[in-house]
Amino acid sequence: MSEKLVRPPLAFEDAEFLQSPEARSVRMLSEYLKPLRVFRQHKIHDTVAFFGSARIEQHGPMAEYYEAARGLAGKVTHWSDSLHRSSRRFVVATGGGPGIMEAANRGASEAGGETVGLNIRLPFEQQPNPYITPELSLEFGYFFLRKFWFAYLAKALVVFPGGFGTMDELFEILTLVQTRKLHKEIIVLLYGSKFWKEIFNFEALAKHGMISPEDLNIFQFADDVDTAFELLRDGLTRLYLTPEALAEPDVFPAIAHTRNE
Repeated sequence: MSEKLVRPPLAFEDAEFLQSPEARSVRMLSEYLKPLRVFRQHKIHDTVAFFGSARIEQHGPMAEYYEAARGLAGKVTHWSDSLHRSSRRFVVATGGGPGIMEAANRGASEAGGETVGLNIRLPFEQQPNPYITPELSLEFGYFFLRKFWFAYLAKALVVFPGGFGTMDELFEILTLVQTRKLHKEIIVLLYGSKFWKEIFNFEALAKHGMISPEDLNIFQFADDVDTAFELLRDGLTRLYLTPEALAEPDVFPAIAHTRNE
């Protein structure tokens, strides 16, 4: 009597295959489709993204920025909750880690709101903070898909002082806006003008013809929580909460809305 043959696993059940180089495209697609499913389930229409250093601590030398991110996220969340829409609007989203990311998630959570964490798996620094809404804590292996979800959902971006990662995320958005690859208007707010103007001489880029003078209007500066909140609230209201804006169809998310399909 012949031995019973052992059936091989289906391809999508084969863990070794899914981690192989040949299945890289499957892993990439998964990091698009899982967040899509989560955001649809929770009726999250759009976000206010907070970027900033993982190294800024609540009691460290730059603690003022931690408290500012915490306070601003709380204000945005209180305002968002007052809008009484069927889908969640302007939900605070971060990279999910410590520092400024923790502060923003914390402020939104303390205000009683849901808050998103788009974490990236790294060998150091990047662990999910405890203030993310558990159902909205997402883990990424690919930076570009994590940045896709930041760019796709964000109607506003608040950037606190940070290092290479923060600069990468900031200039990704600035480039998308400059080249009109975003099918929407987005508010870009740099918090802490002293820091940003020391790190980058934006005016010099325009002076030397590396960017157009109009590109300096892509972003704004703020140095206190109240001013930052007013810029966000007024800008988001003008762009997305006027009768004309609300009359547009509420499509989430639509690949047909991208410019380079």
